[in-house]
Amino acid sequence: MTARKSEQKPDYARLDERNLIALALGEDLEAFRAIMQRCNQRLFRVIRAILLDDAEAEDALQEVYVKAFTKLDSFRGESGILTWLTRIAINESKRRLRQRRHNVSLDILEQTQRSDATILMFPGGDVATPEENAARTEMRSMIEAAIDDLPEPFRIIFILREVEGCSVAETAAAQDLKQQTVKTRLFRARQRLRAALDERMSSAMEDVFPFLGARCDRITNSVIEKLSRASRRPE
Repeated sequence: MTARKSEQKPDYARLDERNLIALALGEDLEAFRAIMQRCNQRLFRVIRAILLDDAEAEDALQEVYVKAFTKLDSFRGESGILTWLTRIAINESKRRLRQRRHNVSLDILEQTQRSDATILMFPGGDVATPEENAARTEMRSMIEAAIDDLPEPFRIIFILREVEGCSVAETAAAQDLKQQTVKTRLFRARQRLRAALDERMSSAMEDVFPFLGARCDRITNSVIEKLSRASRRPE
C-alpha cells in the first residue's frame, strides 16, 4: 500500500483568474491575498482619484475588498475580476464622498491632502543623484496636484486610461459609460491638465537658476575685494 501524497499548495501567483476565484469561493485565504495583490495598485489609484486623500483611500480600499469578498458568489464573470472590483471601488468612493459632504463644510471638503505616495512612475536608471531625485519628486508632485484639480469624472478617466493603461472598453465597462464618453472625457482631461501644467511651469520658470542670498553676497564680496586690492596696487 503506497502512502498518499500530501496535497501540494497551488502557485497562486501563476493561477489563472478562473481558478483563483474558484479557490476564493472556497474561502481560501491565500486566494484572496493573491487577488488583492493583483488589484491593489489600480484600485488604490481609482479610489484616491475620487477621495483625494491617501489615508481615506486605503481605508476605502479595505472596505471594498470586504464588501466584494463577502458577495463574491455574485460575480458572474461577464467582465474580469479587476473590472468588477473597480466598479465596487468607484461606488464605495462616491458613497464616502456624499457622506463627507453631509458632515463637513464646503471649505474643508475642497482641501486636498498631498503626500509622497507614488502615483506616477517615471523612467530612470537604478542610480540617481540627489538632484535628480529631488527634481523627479518635485515634478511628480506638480503632476499629481494638477491631476487632483481635474473634475472628478475627468480625473477617474485619466487615472484609468493614462496611469493604469486600461483600454477604452475596460474603462467604459468599469463605469457603465459609453466608449465615446470615455474618449471625450479623456480628451478634455488632457486639455485641462496640459493647461494647468503650462501655468505651473511658467510660474516655476521664474525661479529657476536662483542666484540670490548667500551666493549673490559671496560673489559680490569677492569682486569688491578684488577691486579693492587692485585700487591699492602701486602704479
